[in-house]
Amino acid sequence: MRHKLIIPLYMDDVAPRFDLVTEVIIIMVSKDNSVEKKAMVLPRSAEKLCHLIILENINTLICGAIEDEYYQFLTWKKIIIFDAVSGAWPVVFEKWMDKSLNSGNILSERQIEGKNV
Repeated sequence: MRHKLIIPLYMDDVAPRFDLVTEVIIIMVSKDNSVEKKAMVLPRSAEKLCHLIILENINTLICGAIEDEYYQFLTWKKIIIFDAVSGAWPVVFEKWMDKSLNSGNILSERQIEGKNV
């Protein structure tokens, strides 16, 4: 296993808040760049999500808003965090794979006067 990341979800998007998430996707990327995914349902608890991240040996967290307390704890545990990210998780994951994802990226499509932007 080369890398293991977790994305808290709200439907097919990155969840807007880390502390209210009920579902996550864990993505394992091997050295040959093959990808394995598994979804998990969780109780709404940031503490349990932090515990899961440590238990699953996650390297990277991609999330929306995250309280400083959890951010500090996870970075102390050497977890790489991309926060304030929004968009459909497959788009976000692709940006991460091609090394162009940054904290604060807004990758959601918006509609303005009937046009997708």
